[in-house]
Amino acid sequence: MSDAAIRVENLGKCFRIGARRERYKTFRDTVAGLFKGSRAEKKAASGLFWALKDVSLEIQRGEAVGIIGRNGAGKSTFLKILARITEPTEGYAEIRGRVGSLLEVGTGFHPELTGRENVFLNGAILGMRAAEIQAKLDEIVAFAEVEKFIDMPVKHYSSGMYLRLAFSVAAHLEPEILFVDEVLAVGDAMFQRKCLARMREVADHGLTVLFVSHNMAAIQHLCTKAVLLTQGRLALAGPVERVVQGYLKATAGKQDLNLESLADRKGAGEVRIREIRITTPDGSPLSGLVCGKPARLRLGLSNCRPADNPRISLCFLDMMDQRIMLLDSKLLGKSLPPVGPRGSLICDIPCVTLAPGQYKIELWLQVKEVLQDWISDAGTVEVLDGDFFRSGIALAPGYQFAVMDFAWRPAADGC
Repeated sequence: MSDAAIRVENLGKCFRIGARRERYKTFRDTVAGLFKGSRAEKKAASGLFWALKDVSLEIQRGEAVGIIGRNGAGKSTFLKILARITEPTEGYAEIRGRVGSLLEVGTGFHPELTGRENVFLNGAILGMRAAEIQAKLDEIVAFAEVEKFIDMPVKHYSSGMYLRLAFSVAAHLEPEILFVDEVLAVGDAMFQRKCLARMREVADHGLTVLFVSHNMAAIQHLCTKAVLLTQGRLALAGPVERVVQGYLKATAGKQDLNLESLADRKGAGEVRIREIRITTPDGSPLSGLVCGKPARLRLGLSNCRPADNPRISLCFLDMMDQRIMLLDSKLLGKSLPPVGPRGSLICDIPCVTLAPGQYKIELWLQVKEVLQDWISDAGTVEVLDGDFFRSGIALAPGYQFAVMDFAWRPAADGC
């Protein structure tokens, strides 16, 4: 007999795009609708969006499973259905066990209650007795590092304090199944490591964990299996290494650096980055960067007025979303001159020191200390082997991310 903690059959969720709440219909409206029903149904169907469609899988008790996919793939919708926050349009999900979920910062917290009161409230929601919650209280508060503020209403907490306590409650009140969305990105690096260690610990003790994240290194560290969603459908499921590699292979081919129509971005938007062009220092187009060679990055802007005192940051990430190299204009210690409407910013790189491979690009633009444009996934760029050491020996792929000049020689004193 299957020891499945979660069983999903043909799960689907449909949303109506641009739907408005209908007014109450009169008898006349109902009769008139009979004659134009087919046209109305066709129009309504054209505004449907399936966030999930025909998803079927089983997750065994005690498994730690990563849910991965691009933005809009349906990951968060999937977790919300499993957590009984959202009702599915079709299919069903069978959950066997007590569920704890952390889908947003402070999920389930009441802002007027203190931290201590919210711990007891969340425990009661999970079906725990007061004595059980009291036994875990000191451990929860110590993990969250909010000892001084535990009797303060949580509406006065910072987002970081809110997150720490919310995660601590979810991880320590002994649910049998734990859902965690991308909320860990809010915490600092030390807290993220602490959370991952805690989730690894509880998973090793038989807790079923479903973890949504864009951080492939965290997915591989925590999970033994993974599920890849693509446009709301189940694309791949199995061992975490195989699924992650399938996801990276599917996204590696994205070379489109025309950003004008890209919607997945944040910021005020008065000035935006419309494109990235990679060229040689004299302006000749390049399809990618070459290790050991000079290059120029030209970022075209789209703005309705001059961009005064701009600050631009371009970050290279590996395909596991780990930041490798940062090109931030502020680090140079001098301000950039104003850039006119549809002007450009140029970054000259005397020598590319990234090792050969595929890298993601993250962009960040600030004007007069106001964030205007932030694109976490602006595309990928390939770095080719260019004989960095001028030895004719190719760099071994996968051994390093960056290269630098060096020299070996015998010690003069013979020791």
